[in-house]
Amino acid sequence: YTPVAVQCQEAQLVVTVHRDLFGTGRLINAADLTLGPAACKHSSLNAAHNTVTFAAGLHECGSVVQVTPDTLIYRTLINYDPSPASNPVIIRTNPAVIPIECHYPRREQVSSNAIRPTWSPFNSALSAEERLVFSLRLMSDDWSTERPFTGFQLGDILNIQAEVSTENHVPLRLFVDSCVAALSPDGDSSPHYAIIDFNGCLVDGRVDDTSSAFITPRPREDVLRFRIDVFRFAGDNRNLIYITCHLKVTPADQGPDPQNKACSFNKARNTWVPVEGSRDVCNCCETGNCEPPALSR
Repeated sequence: YTPVAVQCQEAQLVVTVHRDLFGTGRLINAADLTLGPAACKHSSLNAAHNTVTFAAGLHECGSVVQVTPDTLIYRTLINYDPSPASNPVIIRTNPAVIPIECHYPRREQVSSNAIRPTWSPFNSALSAEERLVFSLRLMSDDWSTERPFTGFQLGDILNIQAEVSTENHVPLRLFVDSCVAALSPDGDSSPHYAIIDFNGCLVDGRVDDTSSAFITPRPREDVLRFRIDVFRFAGDNRNLIYITCHLKVTPADQGPDPQNKACSFNKARNTWVPVEGSRDVCNCCETGNCEPPALSR
């Protein structure tokens, strides 16, 4: 016996309420239960189990979303407002409000497989309940398809597409927080080279002999493209590089800020330029400190 059970699915939440809500044996009226500030009605009843089920999109019925550094939190509630019994002067149960939360990690680390001399396309994704599906793909020159197995020469360009599969989820905007190239899957191994750093600054584009940059405009909010001039590690004869990227999302209606941005360096103007948002979100790319200020106590 569970009075209230919650399932947090990719695009919706499902709440099942037992009609013996208070554990007294007295069954409540299904019509007295609603979901969220918008007071949505139940989706189904199970007479055999005496349960009432609500199913709604994460953004429906007046739910609110909170963004923390690591999580998207969708908050709503179950309202129980008892109607009068046969005698309208009295009621025999108390009203109740039951808070409901669904938590979704908004960050994921995705890595290339070993990129060998053939520089084969790489794709890594994690899919599980209550997780978003992130991926990286090596794309053709016109971005229309994944690039087939082929070799790269120094002087060529890597077209990389980062994406999150949103399906019916609340609209999300994808960011690449960081990307590091190394000779092993461990991005902290030595030597390593930062391609994107400081919460979305494409620092490789700051180097004199590169054209590395984010591609603007985005094809969709949940896709971010960038190009990188091909390189190898000096003094190492292995034609093998691993690229590890940290991807994250924010709600699409949340404006970019210094911690959630995509900034390229424009050499002609000698300044950092964002894919979207005001230019001041990129100011910290030059200082290398894009962390939010510490909260004072």
